[in-house]
Amino acid sequence: MLLRVDVTFGVVLGLLLVAAVAVVALARLGRAREIAVAGVRAALQLGAVSFLIGWVVGGVPPTIGFVALMYAVAVRTAGRRVTPNRTWWWAAVPIGAGVGPVMAVLLLVGAVPAKGIALIPVTGILIGGALTATVLGGRRALDELHARRGEVEAGLALGMLDRDARMEVARPAASDALLPGLDQTRTVGLVTLPGAFVGMLLGGASPVLAGAVQLFVLVALMAVQAVAVSVVLELVARGRIHRDM
Repeated sequence: MLLRVDVTFGVVLGLLLVAAVAVVALARLGRAREIAVAGVRAALQLGAVSFLIGWVVGGVPPTIGFVALMYAVAVRTAGRRVTPNRTWWWAAVPIGAGVGPVMAVLLLVGAVPAKGIALIPVTGILIGGALTATVLGGRRALDELHARRGEVEAGLALGMLDRDARMEVARPAASDALLPGLDQTRTVGLVTLPGAFVGMLLGGASPVLAGAVQLFVLVALMAVQAVAVSVVLELVARGRIHRDM
């Protein structure tokens, strides 16, 4: 057993959350309340899922419903992080474009069995990766366009199309969204042992099988994130996702 879930566990968890909130508050980073709320929400949500997961993975309709819920929450979370206006719902496109084709291929070739116990965690990992890539790519692109608005206008003055002028400015910044996934993949086994690897080892799988599954997850994540960043960049360049001035 990796952790004992008892009173001590709860106390330590609470102290870690309080410490995180205190550090952010003292450093005036402006995210103390968000961290506190996120920690409490995570506890409640994981608690609920822990009790419901057996029922969810037991049938096709509950599995599909749970995956749809994950997707909807990811879209709203990513969209509202990128922009507060009504264009946030366009976040559905990069997340869906990244996760949908990859999951379809994995199911068709049998790499992931069409069972809730496998489908839900794999889809959740990929949706989470697409969410992160969409948020980072969209925010960086919009921030760069705001900071370098003059360069966009200069490109327009030279005869460039609006989409092309915006793309030239936003593309380098948006590509930074790929760095977390790249660094995680490049350093796996040397710096970190990710969750899928550790989880399979604790479940009794061989180290070789655990390593193969983790490699599969990391490569699939890179594919999903590459698509998500490319699509959200295109949406920003075309003005589908924007911020009110």
